[in-house]
Amino acid sequence: MDAVRISGLTHRFGDGETAKPVLHGLDLGVAAGEVVLLTGPSGSGKTTLLTLIGGLRAVQEGSCVVLGTELAGADEATRVAVRRRVGFIFQHHNLLGFLTARQNVAMALEVDARLSEAARLMRADAMLDAVGIGEKARAYPATLSGGQRQRVAIARALANEPGLILADEPTAALDARTGHETMELLQRLAKEQRRTVFIVTHDPRIHDIADRIIAMEDGHIIEGAHA
Repeated sequence: MDAVRISGLTHRFGDGETAKPVLHGLDLGVAAGEVVLLTGPSGSGKTTLLTLIGGLRAVQEGSCVVLGTELAGADEATRVAVRRRVGFIFQHHNLLGFLTARQNVAMALEVDARLSEAARLMRADAMLDAVGIGEKARAYPATLSGGQRQRVAIARALANEPGLILADEPTAALDARTGHETMELLQRLAKEQRRTVFIVTHDPRIHDIADRIIAMEDGHIIEGAHA
């Protein structure tokens, strides 16, 4: 089963005659376990597509099946349930400055009521070890480098064992070497754990980590839509 299956996906901003189409009847499949990069110029619709796949926006027209759940016509509770099965990584990390690295990662596990606080922190420590910064577990974000903060964000995204990881410009705030190292790390961990990864990026320096590259332009997929 595909992790993502999209058919005829159309999206507009605004209402009535002033509505602006941003996605035009997209068809797209992302196989389970695949690492896919979504490229294209600013304003091409990449981030809008990412937010629809992640259940952060309501689907207006077409079909968007994510991890076996149809999001077209889905209510907020259904979208929340999908979001809990997705790991998100953003350009600016979105770490809470008043929490340590391990506490930031442990927050992702709070959706699982079966886990005690001690179990969440133990899992967070294990994930920080996996991304190579276990010694920074008790450090606060302000004391970490950009690359280290993004590694915390990767650990947080993977902590709840999501079926899908969505990343929006994850290397934009990093230098070339750090950005590539960080994405190589994400790719390796995703392959080891059989996670699907979908990355929106302008960064050609990370193209080599992808199983497939999809190009968008003016709300259309122009290359690489299907495996």
